[in-house]
Amino acid sequence: MTMRSGGRILVDQLVAQGCDRVFTVPGESFLAVLDALHDTPAIQTVVCRQEGGVAYMADADGKMTGRPGVAFVTRGPGATNASAGVHVAMQDSTPMILFVGDLDRADRDREGFQEIDMAAFFAPVAKWAARIDDAARIPEYVARAYRVATAGRPGPVVLAIPEDMLRDEVDALDRPAVAPLVQPACAGAMGAVFDLLKDATNPVAIIGGADWSPAAAHYFASFAHRHGIPVATAFRRQDAIANNCAVYAGNLGYGPNPKLQQRIREADLLLVVGARLGEATTDGYKLVTLDHPGQLLVHVYPDPNELGRVYRADLPICADMAEFAEVAADWHDPEMVRFSAGDEAHAEWLAWSEPKPRYGVKLDLGPCVAAMREALPADTIICNGAGNFSGWWHRYWRYAAMPCQLAPTSGTMGYGLPAAVAASLRFPDRTVVCVAGDGDFLMNGQELATAAQYASNLLVILVDNGSYGTIRMHQERDYPARVSATKLTNPDFVKLAEAYGGWAERIEATADFAPAVGRAMERKGIRLLHCVTDVEVISNATTISRLREKR
Repeated sequence: MTMRSGGRILVDQLVAQGCDRVFTVPGESFLAVLDALHDTPAIQTVVCRQEGGVAYMADADGKMTGRPGVAFVTRGPGATNASAGVHVAMQDSTPMILFVGDLDRADRDREGFQEIDMAAFFAPVAKWAARIDDAARIPEYVARAYRVATAGRPGPVVLAIPEDMLRDEVDALDRPAVAPLVQPACAGAMGAVFDLLKDATNPVAIIGGADWSPAAAHYFASFAHRHGIPVATAFRRQDAIANNCAVYAGNLGYGPNPKLQQRIREADLLLVVGARLGEATTDGYKLVTLDHPGQLLVHVYPDPNELGRVYRADLPICADMAEFAEVAADWHDPEMVRFSAGDEAHAEWLAWSEPKPRYGVKLDLGPCVAAMREALPADTIICNGAGNFSGWWHRYWRYAAMPCQLAPTSGTMGYGLPAAVAASLRFPDRTVVCVAGDGDFLMNGQELATAAQYASNLLVILVDNGSYGTIRMHQERDYPARVSATKLTNPDFVKLAEAYGGWAERIEATADFAPAVGRAMERKGIRLLHCVTDVEVISNATTISRLREKR
């Protein structure tokens, strides 16, 4: 042990835990940390342009690695700006640690400059929120933060770090890296799962969510394919299994295949692995009801606090997702007969996910997604925020195994571009695409500056219908022809991309899209396709005229 500043101790703990990248907007409240990072080549410091972008990038990094994404912001407005990303990480079960520079300890509770009670503010949206008042305890707090963020249901941790504490020179004993906690699947429970499968006639699996990993995706695909079980993915978890798996049945959420919904209604056994069965996945808790009469529910989840919290489970199993999937894949029961439903469900999804041209539509996004499928690698990472524009990609894009989809289940806007920047840094050799609506993009469009600063290679597909489209759709459904607060006047997005040193083109017709994608793929750096669409085609399933006719 040697005397070190609190800032140096904190950075040393991040190195010990395997952190290789942090995202930040700098603040005077944690200058001691920034000074320590200056001498720490093991950690890349990514400087962003707004704390919302910082938190979204950290969330995306946590999704891709399975280890906490790490962010630093300052107190007051910095912390409140970042809170949206903490909320995303909580709802998406993403491991993340947000460090918030805070005012000096002696000035606490005086409503000092930018003062907020951080623990109280973040407690409702974080797994754990605390304040470090003693520099000698930094190793303890950081190790605990890594444990809390990754154990059970992963989620965000927020630690307030007072400015004067970070300057203290103290002795502190470093903590070793926190190893993952792995809960094996109980052999008795696995036997019970297969007994239920042998008695079932219409089983369906719903997967993806907390603790899901590439290993879980691989083993679960092997298990489901061997037994012919249709596999649906939870909302915005479409890369939980490679979509070319012969039993992949499609995704749940907003606008799913009606045939898939019918399969779930008629299922006598639901095998839910990793999914919380949240509101979006279950269509407002109606597709699968809380007590699901006539259906048996096997719920496999890494956190016992979730099992039985909302849904009654006939067989709750607390286990690590990869462990459960591997045991299931290796389990052999000579009495098991392969179901034909998995192959049938996959054929239904293939038909559902093949776009058909919509006549009279000048720029038809369905064929545009099909053109992207032809031009881009299968392992392309698709990043998006919230908006009706995303429905075309959710329906028509075919995702490879994770990580290939970065999209918030919380439905937050402005997520896609920061996530794409994080993905381009984490996987510089892969194709990264941000799909954004016009309203969605301008929530965090300034992060193009971050992309430029770090020479990110990313393609932005910007869908511009001059409207907050999702809200306009609901507005037309409930108050037809009474448009209020949903129209947008937008900048010239081509010039905007060029101002950040990027290449861009404006696309107004379907036939122009595929050639433009080809030109974009020949380039590096920031590339943006400004796709001007008609607000009349308000989603991939309906139009404003149809919504008005229903009234």
